[in-house]
This record gives sequence, structure tokens and C-alpha cells, in this order.
Amino acid sequence: MTTSAMEPDALAEAETKTFPYRRQCPFTPPAEYAGMVEKDVSQVTLDGSGLRIWTVTGYQTIRELLTDPRVSASRKHDNFPFYFVAPPEYRTETSFIGYDGKEHSDTRRKAALTFTNRQVQRLRPRIEEIVDDHLDKLLAMAPPVDFHRVFSLAVPMTVICELLGIPQDQHDFFIKHGTALLGGHSSTEERQAAIVEVNAYISELIQQKKAEPGEDLLSRAMADYEASGEEYTDRDLFNMVRLLMNGGHETTASQISLGTACLLENPDQLELLLNDPSLVRPAVEELVRFATIGDTAVPRVALEDIEIGGQVIRKGDGILCLGLAANRDPEVFPEPEKLDITRGSRKHLGFGHGVHHCIGADLARLELEIVWSRLFQRVPTLRLAKPFLDIPRKEGAVIYGLWELPVEW
Repeated sequence: MTTSAMEPDALAEAETKTFPYRRQCPFTPPAEYAGMVEKDVSQVTLDGSGLRIWTVTGYQTIRELLTDPRVSASRKHDNFPFYFVAPPEYRTETSFIGYDGKEHSDTRRKAALTFTNRQVQRLRPRIEEIVDDHLDKLLAMAPPVDFHRVFSLAVPMTVICELLGIPQDQHDFFIKHGTALLGGHSSTEERQAAIVEVNAYISELIQQKKAEPGEDLLSRAMADYEASGEEYTDRDLFNMVRLLMNGGHETTASQISLGTACLLENPDQLELLLNDPSLVRPAVEELVRFATIGDTAVPRVALEDIEIGGQVIRKGDGILCLGLAANRDPEVFPEPEKLDITRGSRKHLGFGHGVHHCIGADLARLELEIVWSRLFQRVPTLRLAKPFLDIPRKEGAVIYGLWELPVEW
């Protein structure tokens, strides 16, 4: 992305639009970001609520802000920057990503017992089997096939359901409600209904695992807590499950589809990967940076007046840290608008930063590595079945992505 300033009239026009803005294409920041990048810290008006909040675009400024104890991740603040009309449950029914301070660290530490890199790497053989099984199903179909529905959604959902000991016939239930909770077109009533139904299911699941523990992650988490002497509550378990179901499914599915499309649209980079499969790990980092599916998924509220980026953010003001802009910062990523799978930099903010850095980052990396290794080894002739820019996109969603990805081979 270039950082040249917009003409004053264009910038003024951009500031009259409501946020979030539409991407010009899935891998290009919204045009309005150009002027915002020049200012680093700007104000926008949120769609739905009309609330005026601050946006931060600079890489270093965002890193500084996300380690500042004067900002809060709690959804309970009046000016928390929801850019859609959120039901009341969005403020009260949250996992530890919406906690601050000791409450956050204590709860996160308990969940982290099951997400060490060592624990995640033990899942490699099974994830490889799951990916191969879904590739078999894909290849058994007559093209064109909706890759997003058949493969991208199915793989992480199978992994998560298996991890948590959830019956595989519940896939459609969680895909439907995940779309309602994180999609860009859901009404307040649809989001509220999804929360109620998902919460009821998870509560029942916890009780089932208490009565009949198995080899799943949820049962092991309870056993680990008992063995370590850690105190825990049903709320701790509940939040861990909900975070996994929402974060570990929708995010990975979106990244699989967008990353796959990006490689297909950049045949020179795909050829590099085909010729040298060892590039898959740096390719994962670059595709996460390039797509930045969680561009608008890092909201905060100022607990005190904060002077940053030449502006004073007042106590109580809402803030959005725009990861897509930060991940195109030329001071950190040379030629940031260029996809380069040999770059392999982990400096990107695709998994967040600071104490709220994505707890499932290692699991996501492993799934993506296996997916793009197996996919292009087995289906090197994969191609889009329609022009990429004609594919509907999840504009305004919490997690950016595609509604479909028709492919053939």
C-alpha cells in the first residue's frame, strides 16, 4: 500500500463515510486507509451506532498501544467500538479475550495448558489425516466445487470438534451459528439467538464431559487442572470452548480460502511453493500478513487520557487497531503490497500482539501448513472457476473472508 497523502477533498469525503470501509479487493486495503495511514491516529464514525472512535494504523503505534495498561479489552465499556448493532450479550458473554489484568492472565493461563507448541505438534498426524480425508471428498466431486464450503470450513471444524469431543454431526450447527456471530450481514436478533443456542450447547457439553470424560481436549483440560491443583470453574471451561469454536473455526476457514485464492491469483508464488515445498512455513506467515482477516478485530477502550501518534485519546474513547494497515507498513515490510512467500516474517500482526496475542496461533499455523502442503501436492492443477473479483466477500464481518470459492482442476 502506498502511503501518499490523499487530496484534502478526498480525505474529507472519506471521513464522512461510516466505518468499516470496503476493501478494493480482498488483498488491498480500503482506499480510505491511505489518508488514515498518513495521520496514523484518526477518528471515524461507526456504522450502526454512529459512535465516533479512534483508529490506529501505524505498526509501531499499534504495538505500543496493545502493550499499554491504560487500554482495556472489556466489552462492558459504554464506548466499546462495535461496528455493528450488538445485542447485550456481546458485552457480558465473552471469553478471556474480553478480560483485563489479573482476570485475563489467570484465565488465559489455564487455557494455555492445552495450547503449548509441544501439545499442538502432537496433533500433526491426525490433522494430516483430516486434511487428506477432506481432499478425498473434494476430488470425488465433479467440478466446479465450492472449496470454501467443502474444504475450508470442514477441515478446521473437524479438527475443533474432535479436539473438544463434539460429535461430527454438529458441524452444520456450529457453522451456522459461527456465521451468525461473526458474519457481516447478521441482524441483532440473529446474533442474540446464536449466542443463546451455542451457550446452551456448550453448558450441556461440559456437564457430559464431567460425567463421562474422554480423550478430548476438554476432558484433558479438566484432568490437567485437577492434577496441577489449579482452581477452575465451569466459566473457565465454558470460555475456553467458546473461544475455540469461534476463533479456531471461522478464522482458520477464512484464512484457508483467502490464502488459497491468493496463491492461485499469484502463479509465480505458487510455482515457488510447488518447486520447493519447504517454503510452506514462510508462506503461511506471508499469507496471514497479506490477507489480515482480523483487520478490524482488535477493539479497545482508553482507561485514561492517552497521548499517542500526535493525538490525545480521551478516557472512555473507543479504539480500533487496524491490522491490515499495520501489516502494509513499508518501514517494517519492504514492498508491503507485494506477496512474497520467501519473506516469512513473523513480525506481522495477523495473530495480534501483547497479552492478547492469539492463544491458538500455533494450532492455526500447523493447520495452514498442512493444508497448503497437502492441497498443492495432490491438486497442483487447482484453479478458480470464476473471476476472483466476482466472488462475494464478507465485507463488514468481524473476520474478513469469502462467502464461497468455486474451483476446478
